[in-house]
Amino acid sequence: MNEIKVDHVTKKYGKKVVLNDLNITLNYPSITGLIGRNGSGKTTLLNMLIGYKKPSSGVIKVFGENPFDSLFVSTNTLFVDDRMQIPNTLNLNEILIEMGRFYPNWDEQLASKLFNYFDLPPNSLHQNLSKGKKSIFNMIVGLSAYAYFTVFDEPMTGMDEAVRKDMYRALLKNYLEKPRIMIISSHHLKEVEYLLENLILLDEGSIVFDGDIEAFRNYAVGLTGKVGKLEKWAETKDLLYHERVAIDDAYVVIKNNVSQAELDLYSQKQSPVETRDLLIYLTNKRRGVIDDVFKTDEIESSK
Repeated sequence: MNEIKVDHVTKKYGKKVVLNDLNITLNYPSITGLIGRNGSGKTTLLNMLIGYKKPSSGVIKVFGENPFDSLFVSTNTLFVDDRMQIPNTLNLNEILIEMGRFYPNWDEQLASKLFNYFDLPPNSLHQNLSKGKKSIFNMIVGLSAYAYFTVFDEPMTGMDEAVRKDMYRALLKNYLEKPRIMIISSHHLKEVEYLLENLILLDEGSIVFDGDIEAFRNYAVGLTGKVGKLEKWAETKDLLYHERVAIDDAYVVIKNNVSQAELDLYSQKQSPVETRDLLIYLTNKRRGVIDDVFKTDEIESSK
């Protein structure tokens, strides 16, 4: 029980390919971030890993078993998102009791402490909670179950910033106390990246990046320099982004596989690239930047 393997997995809906020949290994223990734009296939991948859906082709093994028809996988995995199926006939306190009967590693004391800390109403029904309170309760379940494989899909929906900070800290302490395999899928990459050991970036059903979070942080470099000199040189490299920042100056982002001497020769300033910006650059199918949309109008209006 030491890994999760995705081996040449493809998922289709009719003729539409949602995931294309994915190969992924998640080692035990680890926290992996799954990121990508809307429609990239993240939720479909998570649904297959957790056993909710079958791949069209390829093999998924969770702790050596097919997650789709394994009771062992079911009792040792947990999918936390804003669509969790919570019974409406039980109040919150009763739900926690039932969760303890299903998950073998359930920590009743932790669940109670978190429940009280976040001041949830024990006699309320899940359906009557605000969006933020629902997410808090779902996270309490996800942390207290200590499932060997726990997936958090946009788990902080509706929480305010202060509550999110508390919950991220609780998640990290929870993992350090009892390490396991976790996946966090979130649009708040800047908030969660300090939690992550590994990162998977999906775009249109394919893997753009799969590796250590530090390697992602150092994947690209931002350069500022004179327009003609810098832009012409950057076009011969792995150019991810460019824009004019002044009449004579340009800013470009290239893959960080160029010698320092060459960077010094063609740029006046070098800077790291924010991970959230890098995500956009690596998945941007458009040419240029949004400012280019308005350039034509300006030119046409001057004629």
